[in-house]
Amino acid sequence: MAINQNGKLQDQSDSYAVAGEAWDAERQAQLYKRTLIIVVLAQMFGGAGLAAGVTVGALLAEDMLGTASYAGVPAALMTVGAAATAFGVGRLSQRFSRRAGLTIGFTLGGIGALGVIAAAQLDHVGLLFASLLIYGAGTATNLLARYAGTDLAKPSQRATAVSAAMVATTFGAVAGPNLVDKTGQLAASIGIPVLTGPFLLAAVAFLLAGLIIWISLRPDPLVIAKAIAAAQPSQAAADAAAPPSAGMKDRRGVIVGATVMVLTQIVMVAVMTMTPIHMMHHGHGLGAVGFVISVHIGAMYVPSLFTGVLTDKIGRIAMAVIAGVILLASGLLAAAAPADSIVLLTLALALLGLGWNSGLISGTTLIVDATPPSTRAKTQGTLDVLIALAGASGGALSGIVVAQSSFAALSLAGGALALLLIPVMFWYRRGR
Repeated sequence: MAINQNGKLQDQSDSYAVAGEAWDAERQAQLYKRTLIIVVLAQMFGGAGLAAGVTVGALLAEDMLGTASYAGVPAALMTVGAAATAFGVGRLSQRFSRRAGLTIGFTLGGIGALGVIAAAQLDHVGLLFASLLIYGAGTATNLLARYAGTDLAKPSQRATAVSAAMVATTFGAVAGPNLVDKTGQLAASIGIPVLTGPFLLAAVAFLLAGLIIWISLRPDPLVIAKAIAAAQPSQAAADAAAPPSAGMKDRRGVIVGATVMVLTQIVMVAVMTMTPIHMMHHGHGLGAVGFVISVHIGAMYVPSLFTGVLTDKIGRIAMAVIAGVILLASGLLAAAAPADSIVLLTLALALLGLGWNSGLISGTTLIVDATPPSTRAKTQGTLDVLIALAGASGGALSGIVVAQSSFAALSLAGGALALLLIPVMFWYRRGR
């Protein structure tokens, strides 16, 4: 059995068997489209689940503890929970299926959100912190779900598949913060603290996302992708000859893809974290801060409508270089912008979001290109741990840099760090 120039599996029957059923390339293409629709639908709900922790997590902790000193703890706990979940979901998906891993991850996120509500109702800080840790599972799973759409995609479709999942996340991520007042009113009407309203939405959203994956993601795209790889004599022989520790068909590609995602994550989180503080220190109100951050978040996801297609068209290397240039421009503009200029700060943060988006999509696609189905999910989960830790590091270091220097210095440092993507991509291209 082999794959012809049109990408079809062919032997005497031009088909292969998975779980006792006959499959061919046409059915594979149909399953790819169906999988993408399911992932998009789940991501719309998953995105809504993300909003609670970002919007009111710190406020809830401050309210329960009576001090703002530990308001940063929720973000740290969610990051740790996300990192642990990314690692676990990756291995569950590899061992069993995408369906099993993603369902468990989203379900844990929903349970964590319910735990936060219970903690607020009982005024139990320990339960709050434990629940926020579990809630982080939902945020990690929502990010990991972007890989599911790529399992059966052709190489020329992979970045587009990633971008479709990210666009879907936008709907929920934008809707969530705008429902804070409504969910707060709902929470008050059923006798629970107002600030738990967004977590009520998160619980429903994450559990629905998990239910959609569990019911609809059949047959599993990763299982089919493994069967396709096993049907290729060259791939089967390579897998048989490889040592047990071998997990990458292109180690350099994995390293470069991870580098792109980690660098862009550090730069984005560092500058984004300190922008509201920078604005508040210079007299801007919460309304102005909210506007700038909402534009930034929109720029993180909405451009996926074209950045994914562009990545497939011009290549992963070119798009990663573009990400570095955009992030440099963002850093230079943020550093040079007068503190009272909302227009320039908004533009700088929009560029920051666009640069992150370009880096995440190109880096993700590099990872998919570089990993065989036999180890793909496990590798992806491990690398998303690095993304979570990179974000935590960027947020923590940003405060230190600004305290010791200035917001302008942080922005310039972020731009310079992003510029490292260019020599990294040249190194990758030379190695190829």
